[in-house]
This record gives sequence, structure tokens and C-alpha cells, in this order.
Amino acid sequence: MSELRPQDVGSLGRRIVGTAGTTVVIALAYLFIFLPVVVLVLFSFHDGRVPVPPFQGPTLDWYKMILGDDRLMSATGHSVGIGLASAFLSTLLGFLAAFGLARHAVPGAGFLRWFLVLPLTVSYLIIGIGLLIALSYTGLPKSLLAVMIGHVVINLPLAFAICFSQLGGHQVVYERAARDLGASEGQVLMRITVPMMWPALFASFCLCFNFSWDEFVIAFFLSNFDVTLPVEIWSMLRTGLNPMINAAGTLVFLLSLISFLAFEILIFGKRARHGRTAPEA
Repeated sequence: MSELRPQDVGSLGRRIVGTAGTTVVIALAYLFIFLPVVVLVLFSFHDGRVPVPPFQGPTLDWYKMILGDDRLMSATGHSVGIGLASAFLSTLLGFLAAFGLARHAVPGAGFLRWFLVLPLTVSYLIIGIGLLIALSYTGLPKSLLAVMIGHVVINLPLAFAICFSQLGGHQVVYERAARDLGASEGQVLMRITVPMMWPALFASFCLCFNFSWDEFVIAFFLSNFDVTLPVEIWSMLRTGLNPMINAAGTLVFLLSLISFLAFEILIFGKRARHGRTAPEA
């Protein structure tokens, strides 16, 4: 065996130090991101009146109180309903707008694309105040319907951006072939474009639902007596901290996690199956 030269030892040491440094930085980043979630979930099982160390328990009493709280359960149902409706409308409108701008020569298409994604750069506070003024001017009172409209406003740019980025030239070939065979525009859209776009559509729906499900600012401005879950949690916080708030926050996190896992399983699982079944060259 040849002896290691001094420069080889130095290079190996630098690689080890670099790898260790990278590992530490990544670990600290994950700790910074997930430590609040871990604390939130842990103290939702705390057997005490205030969620502070040392941990006592575990107990499920706080979850029983949540399930027995009619106002909290009503707010949860409102959040789920608004999330599903706004995600569906945002994805539908975003896809139709993306399809129109990607497949047709529209005057000022560049400006329209910029205008559609512009709300992504605007603060939710500004959007909420603007919607409150605009809806009051039109006579629409503060309500869950107004909240849903607000969530469509903030989610539509995201849905449009996702769908537009996935409308590539590979779909045009199939769309033209379908038209040559006598398919109408509606048939091309429903039987060719939508099936080829369904991963992007599903991703858009999941992201829009998650953004709507735990959105607070716009829901706070536009709701009245019937509120969403984040607004209800905020009203609970005004009376002080208790593990019941941790339990409610855990439910919010859990539903977001379920939505994310559904996306991962359906999208990336399908890609993995396609990769296994692809014919070898």
C-alpha cells in the first residue's frame, strides 16, 4: 500500500470537516423548523392547566374538550369547507387562464400573466383591507362567502403559475392530433389536456387548500359571527395559553400533513411505479 502524502491527508481532513459542518448546519435548520411543531404537539398531551415545562402526562383530555366544543368544531367545518371550495375554484380558474394564455395568441399576454401573479407579491393585510372595502361597496356583508372569495383571490395566482408552468409543447402534439381526428375544443380540453395535467392540477388543489385552511388575516377581516378555525384559535389565545390551544393547533397541522402526504403518495408514487414499469433501452 502506498503511503498517504501530506496533501492527501489535508484534503481528506478538509472533506471530513466540510461534511461535518454541512451536517451540523442541516441539523440546526431542521431543528429550527420543526422544534416549534414538536413542542406544540407534545404539550397538547400535557396534563396541566398551562403548557409549560416540565411536561406532565400524557393525557387526551384536551382533545376530548375540543371534540365537545361546538363552536370549535363549527369553525373547523367552516375552514374545511372554505378550503375545499376555494381550492377547487382557484384551480379551475387558474387552469383555464393558463390554458388560454398558453394555447392562444392573446394581445398583451405578457402583461396578463404578470397581472395574474401580481397578488403573490402583495401583503395579505393589504389584500384583506382592499377586499373589505370592495365587498362593502358592492353590498356583500362580512361572511364565510366573503372569506372564500378572498381565499380565491390569494390562491388563484398560485394555481395559475403551477398550471402555466406545466403546459408544455409535449401536450400540443396530442391536442393537434385530437383536433385532426374531429375532436371539439371541449373534448380536447377534457380528454387530452386535463388527464395529462392532472398531477399539476392536484398539486395546485393541495397547495391552495393548505394556504386556505390555516389562513388568518383575510379570514379575520372578512368573517363576522361565523369564523374559521384560525380566527377561533386567535380568540382563544386572548384568554391566555392552555393545552387546548395546542390541541387545536395540532389538528390544524395534522390536516395539512395529511394533505401533503396525499400529494406525495399520489404524485411521486405514480412516478415511481412508472419508473419501475418503463421498458429497458
